[in-house]
Amino acid sequence: MPHAFTVTTQTVDEHYEDLRGLWAELEAALSLLLSAPLQVQNFAARLRQLTDWLTELVAHDSDAALYLMFQLAADSTAGYSASHALVSATLCHILGPELSLPAHERRALVCAAFTMNIGMTQLQDQLALQREPPTAAQRAQIERHPLESQALLVRLFIDDPLWLDAVAAHHPKARSRAPLAQLGPAERLARTLASVDRYAAMISPRRSRNARSATDSVRVIVGSEAAAQDEVGYALVRSVGLCPPGTLVRLDNGDTAVVLRRSSTALQPLVARVLDAAGQPFRTPALHDTARAGPRIAAALARSARAQRITPQTMARLGVYVGRSRPAPLPARRDAAAF
Repeated sequence: MPHAFTVTTQTVDEHYEDLRGLWAELEAALSLLLSAPLQVQNFAARLRQLTDWLTELVAHDSDAALYLMFQLAADSTAGYSASHALVSATLCHILGPELSLPAHERRALVCAAFTMNIGMTQLQDQLALQREPPTAAQRAQIERHPLESQALLVRLFIDDPLWLDAVAAHHPKARSRAPLAQLGPAERLARTLASVDRYAAMISPRRSRNARSATDSVRVIVGSEAAAQDEVGYALVRSVGLCPPGTLVRLDNGDTAVVLRRSSTALQPLVARVLDAAGQPFRTPALHDTARAGPRIAAALARSARAQRITPQTMARLGVYVGRSRPAPLPARRDAAAF
């Protein structure tokens, strides 16, 4: 039976708010770097500091990281370019071990994810707010941005060839069908980054379109690469899940629930039921372990399908629960203004 969700201690609430604050500060620091990179002293060192910061946050609790990441994808206030870069870097960080990438490749991949669109930061923010299709001039800049991003990184004294080559090749015109293990390191990272870039874009809303559900986003990536048996798409399913923490699902009794934590089975996470079958909010969200009993998950939902009836306060309260079972000390705060 589901049980009512209650927060009984202020300490738990403060712990989650601190964790959410750390993610917001990381996004703000990243936004500062991406918006005016040539004005940042020692850009390479600052970016690597953000990589270390992300590593600490994900290591603290990967479910909480995913929960906050999916909220970030839907509700970022720092601008689309920064939120997309942070979502992509988080996914790359989680994917690295699943793909058995050596440590130096994982680090280069995360750095590339942070900076793959640095050559079109302002345009990316503009396009997210633009209802009309890109103009011819905008399409030309989109086409050029991988190489322009690489060139800008060189100007910023980035000298890691894996990082630079992954950025330059993350929008390939034709994809190799060879297994990842048979590719050179740079091509392997570029293919991984390309899939993550598409997934992160599909789960994030723009003015011109609603976001897809996480499940539909994975299916698009895997389906488009069916002949190649896209390893990155399947690795996303294994590491992030078909229904990751922070996403919405419809249960087979018609209720809408928020996924809180993954389980060992892809479609049997811990959820909180927030809307009944008629779309009306429950007075108190009810926790339900789909691995133990019905109702089960019937479908993943895009955030836009029900978001207007689920308040930010409800999502924040549920986030407290996500963080309450991992009360380990939080990573140290960093001064976002220093970036």
